[in-house]
Amino acid sequence: MDTVIFESIRVMTLTAISFLVALLITPAWYAFIKKYQVKKQIRESDKTPVFHKFHEKKAGTPTAGGVIIWGTVLLLAFIFLILSVLVDGPWEYFNFVNRAETYLPLAALFLAALFGLVDDWLGALKIGGASGGGLKVRHKLVLYLILAAIGAWWFYFRLGWDVLYVPFVGSIVIGPWYIPIFMFIIVASAFSANETDGLDGLLGGVSLFAFVALTTVAFVLGRYDLAAFGGVTIGALLAFLWFNIYPAKFFMGDTGSMSLGITIGVISMLTNTTLFLPFFAIILVLESLSVIIQLTSKKLLRRKVFLSTPVHHHFEALGWHESQVTMRFWIISAVSSALGLVLFFLARFF
Repeated sequence: MDTVIFESIRVMTLTAISFLVALLITPAWYAFIKKYQVKKQIRESDKTPVFHKFHEKKAGTPTAGGVIIWGTVLLLAFIFLILSVLVDGPWEYFNFVNRAETYLPLAALFLAALFGLVDDWLGALKIGGASGGGLKVRHKLVLYLILAAIGAWWFYFRLGWDVLYVPFVGSIVIGPWYIPIFMFIIVASAFSANETDGLDGLLGGVSLFAFVALTTVAFVLGRYDLAAFGGVTIGALLAFLWFNIYPAKFFMGDTGSMSLGITIGVISMLTNTTLFLPFFAIILVLESLSVIIQLTSKKLLRRKVFLSTPVHHHFEALGWHESQVTMRFWIISAVSSALGLVLFFLARFF
């Protein structure tokens, strides 16, 4: 019990520190992206009429605000690691860099963030094949696949993981099938996060609930450094949302959505809770499904199922205000994440 209390205080303290640090670095990063005009480009109206109608006024809003999230996480990881090594004192208490638990999520967060930052910069410069500049979807998918392949190789060949946990059944050895399943989860998480990042505060909020659920899982499983990593991410997300809720002062950008999506997938694999992920990240799942359904229907049936996709734009087209869509999706995320945690705890007893 003493360990649980000790680690609880540690995770909550790191969450609070992360929140304050992210708040402090936000003005400097905001000034930077304004000075160098890292701004959102709105897609052409003839290709996305519904999106353009509701979001034309947002053209020119600074983007790449996701740097605040991952920058805070990596900064605190580096500072506490260095202090724990070089300086005697309580710094080891705050160090959450651990080869077995946090090397991979930290690496995934960093690499995905860099790819996303390049995409945001290309978009701001109107360079690239995508409408409005930046990388095309197929190019992003290639990057996702590369990162997923690296992670799958590490898990399967270096860590020797080949087990998938099925709730209420137990762990099942799946052998080499672990590799494609891992890659699917990572690519799907990254793609879904990118699709969800379309309204002020939407992805930040639904990611927050996903990280709260995954952090809870990590803590219950005794992976306290991973839980600390989750807590630091939660603190940074809360600070980001302080400025990103409607009307957003700046957008997350691909540097935020790519890093958050991939990291959510990695943590779910590290905790072997992949099959709970649809509960923890239900909005991400629904957003991706809406895009897949729309594209399939248009190709096969020559008609649209939704007024616009991803599905949050469909509800805008129905007359919901942007903040209504965001808040209601947050509520769905909170309820679904809670249900996922209930199932997780129940599964541990059966």
